[in-house]
Amino acid sequence: MVKVDLITGFLGSGKTTFIRKYAKYLMDEGNNIGILENDYGAVNVDMMLLQDLMGDNCELEMISGGCDKDCHRRRFKTKLIAMGMCGYDRVIVEPSGIFDVDEFFDILHEEPLNRWYQIGNVIAIVDSRLENDLSDEADFILASEVADAGCIVMSKSQEASPEEIQGTIDHVNRALEKVHCRRRFGGLGKENTEQDMDKMGNVIHKNWDEMSKEDFAGIASCGYEMSTYRKPELEADEAFTSLYYMNVKMTEKELREAAEKILSDPECGHVFRMKGFMRVDDGDGISGKSVQTEKNWKKWIELNATKNEITIRPLHVGQEVLIVIGEDLQEEKIKSYLKI
Repeated sequence: MVKVDLITGFLGSGKTTFIRKYAKYLMDEGNNIGILENDYGAVNVDMMLLQDLMGDNCELEMISGGCDKDCHRRRFKTKLIAMGMCGYDRVIVEPSGIFDVDEFFDILHEEPLNRWYQIGNVIAIVDSRLENDLSDEADFILASEVADAGCIVMSKSQEASPEEIQGTIDHVNRALEKVHCRRRFGGLGKENTEQDMDKMGNVIHKNWDEMSKEDFAGIASCGYEMSTYRKPELEADEAFTSLYYMNVKMTEKELREAAEKILSDPECGHVFRMKGFMRVDDGDGISGKSVQTEKNWKKWIELNATKNEITIRPLHVGQEVLIVIGEDLQEEKIKSYLKI
């Protein structure tokens, strides 16, 4: 049977970055893998960031958003059926940051998938400097993503203090308590027996660039747990919206400044993440000059921004789209910062 891993994580937690490293480990171990990307909304940005993994031992597939839940469920199942015929050793599923994890388990227990696939691991990626002031809806999403995880892998831990890491673990446990889930994860500096730590769950807070083969081997065998928790009467993901902006024209410097303002200005709503691609002139990142003619926009750059970090880096190829994801988004205010 083909093993299938689910990589969960809230918006901007670093799932795609982790998958790059995890997939490389699996391929180095001789595995033939498939990666199924399911982005939030109709444009799949994260899939483009994994293009260089494609080769003889790795293929990428995509499910587009922009449909109702029943339609999405059918697309998810149909795609897994097709991938089940491709001879993979392992399939990695990266859902959106507001995915209902129950959908993953429900579909994989349906015919014929239950005869082709074996659930391997549920790995939850959590930002080491998680926001403290999440809404009840966001806390529910967080809790549902970690409740069944075999382990939590904390991102950007090298940039966080021990107090910030402990605060994030405490936040995760509070979110679990709010949904009446009995699962808890251990913290730093606690003198627990090995048995106690097994009961509380595993938290990995190591710099990803320093992870060894043995570290990834442990993650690749962490498994999962079936936990129960209380769901809200209304679907939590309905509180989240995404805005798409095509063909935005500004310099790299202007884009960074706009992202900083959108993420920090409460008049824009509660923005969790901005991501996407833009074309700029080759000299924009250095001189900051504005270029007016279309033919001069040559270089692709990628934006990946949260309140904790804004990253802009060059790419060989992209798609002219910027996406803003959050709660109670105020489109006109956001557009004013993007100058559109």
